[in-house]
Amino acid sequence: MIDETINFKGAVEAIVFASGEPIERLRLIEALGCTPERLDSVLNEIKNEYDDRESAVQLLLLGSKVQFATRSKYAEAIRNVLDLKRNQPLSPAAFEVLAIIAYNQPVTRAFVEQIRGVDCGGVINTLCQRNLVEECGRLDLPGRPLIYCTTAEFLRCFCMSTLAELPDIPDSKTAAQVLENIQTKETGEIEGQLSIFEEEKI
Repeated sequence: MIDETINFKGAVEAIVFASGEPIERLRLIEALGCTPERLDSVLNEIKNEYDDRESAVQLLLLGSKVQFATRSKYAEAIRNVLDLKRNQPLSPAAFEVLAIIAYNQPVTRAFVEQIRGVDCGGVINTLCQRNLVEECGRLDLPGRPLIYCTTAEFLRCFCMSTLAELPDIPDSKTAAQVLENIQTKETGEIEGQLSIFEEEKI
């Protein structure tokens, strides 16, 4: 049940936006403690508001699911930015998430976030865009969460033939030293950054 001090329409908008991927209407109803009729009314209101002001973002009503998306006329501009982004070095956070997935795959986003203690949705999306990580199915659990694994591109980038060639996880003292070395550089070596979180394993 939603807190009565929170604006209902704002809560719907925030949840759909934060989900990133299409979210079931039923999940919204359960989370917000509302009727299907009230949810549908608010979703249509939000959709019309975005459409009326010709926003670059639109609310898609996809049968039993809903999702925010950009409008197709902005596709080329977005693609140009994403191409530039793909050419940028990975951040330390991205290397950490990539390593967690590599050493524990297949894993859910929730598993990664449990280890790191922060939201990792944006980082995982970046890794998927770089084709280093991909969706590889869903768990047979409530909500059917997505599971992720590394790709052939991951092996190519790290000069490996198989995942069996991943380096051993170092002891905590070594990992701490590696992290300290990375933090003193503008950009770290890939192998070092892949081994910085021994105690989080995993």
